[in-house]
Amino acid sequence: MTAVSKPTPAPLTERQEARRRRILHASAQLASRGGFEAVQMREVAESSGVALGTLYRYFPSKVHLLVATMQDQLQQLHETLRKRPPTEEEPSARVAQTLMRAFRAMQRAPRRAEALARALTFADRSVSPEVDMVSRLTTAIIVDAMGLEGAPTPAQLSAVRVIEHTWHSALITWLSGRASIAQVKIDMETVCRLIDLTSPT
Repeated sequence: MTAVSKPTPAPLTERQEARRRRILHASAQLASRGGFEAVQMREVAESSGVALGTLYRYFPSKVHLLVATMQDQLQQLHETLRKRPPTEEEPSARVAQTLMRAFRAMQRAPRRAEALARALTFADRSVSPEVDMVSRLTTAIIVDAMGLEGAPTPAQLSAVRVIEHTWHSALITWLSGRASIAQVKIDMETVCRLIDLTSPT
């Protein structure tokens, strides 16, 4: 039996994109003020000026919304990093510097960081496309920071995945108060040395 692929959703109109951006902004603001519990769909709808039913057409659940908010935050970070790339010479140091900049951005809004991390942890298979996009963005941020002349090798991509896992784990331990920013920095610098080990000779 031939599997039927899902149709690709039509691109959003300018008005729909503006509405989506208002929703994501409201989600981020509510999360910054009160964390995961503060992001209630009805309040998001009221804050963004959309009907509750419209909000659910864009985001079927709170977890969908918060993972999309994390995606949006990462896109903004990626744009900022492209304008102000890391200054270190070695690829491993460049990646560590980049990821610590991301941590410091989260440090400025810890409740929002906690809400986004919890949403990623709670995400089930229905949120897979959004979670995959978060992973792809994180990969792109790391690969950009490496400053490669060509495409990364399979070994380098494997190192990037390990770095991503460590970064996510470090975020969770920091948010739970089990690790300081200083410890996170040491851990990220350590795992980023995998980049040097997997660089072609």
